[in-house]
Amino acid sequence: MSEGYETQVADLRPRSGAWVVVALLWTVACLNSLDRIMITTMRDSIVQNIPMSEAQFGLLTSAFAWVYGLVSPFAGFLADRLRRSVVIVGSLFVWSLVTWLTAHASTFNELLFARSLMGISEACYIPAALALIADYHRGSTRSLATGIHMTGMFTGGALGGLGGIIAERQQWNSPFLYFGIFGMCYAIILIMFLREPTATSGPLENQAGNLSSPRFLEAIRTLFRSRSFNIALAYWGLLGIAGWAFAGWMPTFLKEHFDMSQSASGILSTGYLQVACCAGVVAGGFLADRWSRQSSRGPIVVTILGLLLAIPGVLLTAASDKLSFALAGLVIYGFTRSFSDANMMPILCLISDKRYRATGYGILNCASCLAGGLAVYAGGLLRDSNVNVSLLFQFAAVGLAVCATLLIFLRPQAQVEKLQTTDALPS
Repeated sequence: MSEGYETQVADLRPRSGAWVVVALLWTVACLNSLDRIMITTMRDSIVQNIPMSEAQFGLLTSAFAWVYGLVSPFAGFLADRLRRSVVIVGSLFVWSLVTWLTAHASTFNELLFARSLMGISEACYIPAALALIADYHRGSTRSLATGIHMTGMFTGGALGGLGGIIAERQQWNSPFLYFGIFGMCYAIILIMFLREPTATSGPLENQAGNLSSPRFLEAIRTLFRSRSFNIALAYWGLLGIAGWAFAGWMPTFLKEHFDMSQSASGILSTGYLQVACCAGVVAGGFLADRWSRQSSRGPIVVTILGLLLAIPGVLLTAASDKLSFALAGLVIYGFTRSFSDANMMPILCLISDKRYRATGYGILNCASCLAGGLAVYAGGLLRDSNVNVSLLFQFAAVGLAVCATLLIFLRPQAQVEKLQTTDALPS
């Protein structure tokens, strides 16, 4: 092995404090998911206090998704332009404040406005967090680190059922009060401990450091000039339709299809799904990192495999008349579908300019949330028309197959193929 190659490999080791950053951000990721999803498990309690139609209730989730999506490209650019740690702390504090304010809503319009504000504030987190993790984890730990961070998102989703339980036993707005206060307190802790990576003097870092400062329009032009980025955009948007529709209406589907209570359906749908996703992102990240030692396409191949294996899980849940089979399908889907969550940022690092990682992820988030929010709202319209929501799940299975096909056409940049790295990409 040449001395130059040894130096490059050394430069790709995780920076000092890399795993500490993942640990700190894990709790933030948990709150990010919990605060947005718990409303889906509180439907009966909320509707009893703030009357609304099924479509209006679906609109609460859709409005969050649409605002979140529209803001995401700008939020991602903010993370590329400013210190990522500042964006993360600010996002956490503001969305926690909005969560607390949601508890004081007394009309549907006020609740809708609060959900829209939450979409703006939460949109700033995930591009900044994943880009910061990618900055710290430069080599063969990137997918695993991303996957471990994403277990926080899924843990928050699993805990979303707490919203239904607390609302059922206390008041409808109690969960928003409790988790809003906790988030604001944790933001203060992050101010003291979350840091940017220290600069290094290796050749790869110097090459990246010579790149000019990000500019929004230039970022957009650079990203969309890439054929692979456009394919990734179509893939992530279509995957958002499947994921948001499946997760957003699963509590209601289980409650009505198997005649159970709000709290039981909330716990089962979020619990089984999110626990399976937690295991899946770690497994998907580990497999991708191992595969990447032989080929830079490791994250792409592992994601395709996961999507193909998720299809039988979706169909089993949608067609099952036995709860045990439906939950088994939910677990299969959650475990294998989540391979994509562990590997989206690593895939983006393979195909995009280093300067615009957060911006690129924000654009992908925009496509995913706008399409996903439309799917959730469509579910509400279908319910108002007495159409079985399981029909949405069947369409989701078809969408997963198309997503897997799209990934086949992704091509890592030539420098990645040669160096087996993602941090030395010229514009």
